[in-house]
Amino acid sequence: MELSPIIISFQTAIIAVIFTFFCGTLIAYLVFRLKNQGLKVLFNSLFTLPLVLPPTVFGFFLLDIFGVQQPVGKFLLDFFAIKVVFSWPATVIAAVAVSFPLMYRSAIAAFEQIDPDLLAAAQTLGFSERKLFFKIALPLAINGLLSGGVLAFARGLGEFGATTMLAGNIAGKTRTLPLAIYSAVAAGDWSLAQKYVAIIVIICILILCLTELFSRKSRRMQG
Repeated sequence: MELSPIIISFQTAIIAVIFTFFCGTLIAYLVFRLKNQGLKVLFNSLFTLPLVLPPTVFGFFLLDIFGVQQPVGKFLLDFFAIKVVFSWPATVIAAVAVSFPLMYRSAIAAFEQIDPDLLAAAQTLGFSERKLFFKIALPLAINGLLSGGVLAFARGLGEFGATTMLAGNIAGKTRTLPLAIYSAVAAGDWSLAQKYVAIIVIICILILCLTELFSRKSRRMQG
C-alpha cells in the first residue's frame, strides 16, 4: 500500500482548513453583523452554494477559472509561471472551495447563538466592531467554530469530484485517498481499496467524535 495518498490527503486538508477556518469565520461574522436581512439571505445562499452543487459542477467552475486558457489561469502562468491545473495546489483550492460552506454555516450558527442583548450592551459601552469580535463574539462562539473547522477538515480530506476536475488523478502528486480508492477499484485491486477505505472511515469517525465534543461544549457555554 502506497502512503503517498494518505500524506497528500493530510497535507491538502491541513492547508485547506487553515484558509477555510479563518476566511469562513471572518466572512460569517461580517454577514452575521449585517443589518439588511435581504443581503444576509443573498450572502448565505451564495456562500452555501458549493454545498448543494454537485462537486463535478463546482470543479468545472474552478477549471473555468484556473484553466491555462482562462484569464486567471493564463495570468498566473504568464506572469508567475504558475500552472494551477493538475498540480498539488489545485487539490488545496478544490478542498477549500468545497469545505468552505461547512465552515461558514457552522460559524454563522455559532454567532447566532450569542445573546444579542450581550452584544448590544457591549456596543453601548463603546466597544468597536473589532473589539466586539475579539472580546465577545469569538470567545463565546469558539467551540462552534472549532466544530466547523473539524467538519471542514473532514470534508477537505474526503473531496473527490472537484479535485478530479481541477487536479486530476496523478499518482504521487494529486492522488488523494478518495482518488486512491477509485483507482484501486478501477484496477480491480479490491484488497488495496479496502485498506484505504478502512483508513478514511477510521479518520472520519475520530473527526465526528471530536466534532460532537466541541458541540457539547458549545451547548454548555450557551446554556
